[in-house]
Amino acid sequence: MTKIPHRLYLTEDQMPKQWFNLRAVMKEQPDPMLHPATLQPMTERDLYPIFCEELARQELDETHAYIDIPEEIQEIYKMYRPSPLIRAYALEKALGTPAKIYYKFEGNNTSGSHKLNSAVAQAYYAKQQGLSGVTTETGAGQWGTALSEACSYFDLTCDVFMVKCSYEQKPFRKAVMRVFDGSITPSPSTTTEVGRKILAEHPDTTGSLGCAISEAVEAAVKSNGSKRYVLGSVLNQVLLHQSIIGLESKIAMEQLDEYPDIVIGCAGGGSNLGGLIAPFMADKITGKSNPRIIAVEPASCPSLTRGKYAYDFCDTGKVTPMARMYTLGCGFIPSANHAGGLRYHGMSPILSKLYHDGYMEAVSYEQTKVFDAAVLFAKRETILPAPESAHAIRCAIDEALKCKESGEAKTILFGLTGTGYFDMVAYENYLNGNMNDYIPTDADLQVGFNSLPDIPQNKNI
Repeated sequence: MTKIPHRLYLTEDQMPKQWFNLRAVMKEQPDPMLHPATLQPMTERDLYPIFCEELARQELDETHAYIDIPEEIQEIYKMYRPSPLIRAYALEKALGTPAKIYYKFEGNNTSGSHKLNSAVAQAYYAKQQGLSGVTTETGAGQWGTALSEACSYFDLTCDVFMVKCSYEQKPFRKAVMRVFDGSITPSPSTTTEVGRKILAEHPDTTGSLGCAISEAVEAAVKSNGSKRYVLGSVLNQVLLHQSIIGLESKIAMEQLDEYPDIVIGCAGGGSNLGGLIAPFMADKITGKSNPRIIAVEPASCPSLTRGKYAYDFCDTGKVTPMARMYTLGCGFIPSANHAGGLRYHGMSPILSKLYHDGYMEAVSYEQTKVFDAAVLFAKRETILPAPESAHAIRCAIDEALKCKESGEAKTILFGLTGTGYFDMVAYENYLNGNMNDYIPTDADLQVGFNSLPDIPQNKNI
């Protein structure tokens, strides 16, 4: 057999022309989102004040396995896709493992991450609906950058509420957003009612994705119908758009006559993980194959590994619909660690249901162990990974070392969600020995759990 290349790029003609909706093959559906006022399942029309109409349809669609990617979106995708599937030969050699390690690299675009896949789609539908702009939140900054980029292309305004600690740690992320005319506000802020309330209760808070979501939703709802809110993770529609990652990965691996024994992704809200695993999880659900699927999260924000499976608000200000998911409670404010994109209190309802039903595993790691892996990976594979991505790298290394002990030549696939070139404060802290590993105590987590909605659906949680 010809040696597998270091990098495999599909051609434009081989790119998927449809997104894959994992919900259509799930044996049991996630529980429906609930209207916060009535506690009744949200209807498509209920979502119209928040989301674009087409995105509301996609959010609730559990029947169509494949949804056509509009031609204009396909053309934009072709500017930076297909993304490469890379064989980590140098990392394998450094580890001395018989495992074959592959990674899907999503950092070859200006946003530096996979986030552009959904940003383009959501901006497109906003433009199609005749809106003037959108509002959103961002943690590490990749989503805010991606959405600013997409909105600039479609001549839409983009109001970004950025988690305060990331706003302070990553000044150049803000600069890139400004290149694309994004408007950035550190969250929580005094520009919204919910921001002022959060600051009154927690004046020294470094913010969270939940806080930023609350402010972005309020800004959209108060725009007199000219704007809608868009989210970069968690939602069903986002996992749908990100399925292009997994679809491309599967096509590329088939060309190499490979199939992963283990699929690994970092997990905050679930966009990258959900997109990467989609076709492989479908195979697992339908019995075509049985890969191990592992979600990797920070020990400082362990929604899957230490959270509760309950109905919760998707934001700290409690203005969004309630979703049943693994959550630390919408009142949980995570420590200011360097994986800003993973600092969210809950997990995608789709992924939460799959985890709850035993289709997926989850592990968590402290920051220093993650950065140990990031630096080793950078030295061997020449790409400086984002701290979020490095969680998946840490797990992939550990699984490869297990193969070294057992002698098994397993095939490992992980998602390299993006680059870490705007995360140099984090790398400098690590290299200078100033990085701390904060792990919340049970008492710390209980504060968040106390904020869970007191509703009949959460009885005995």
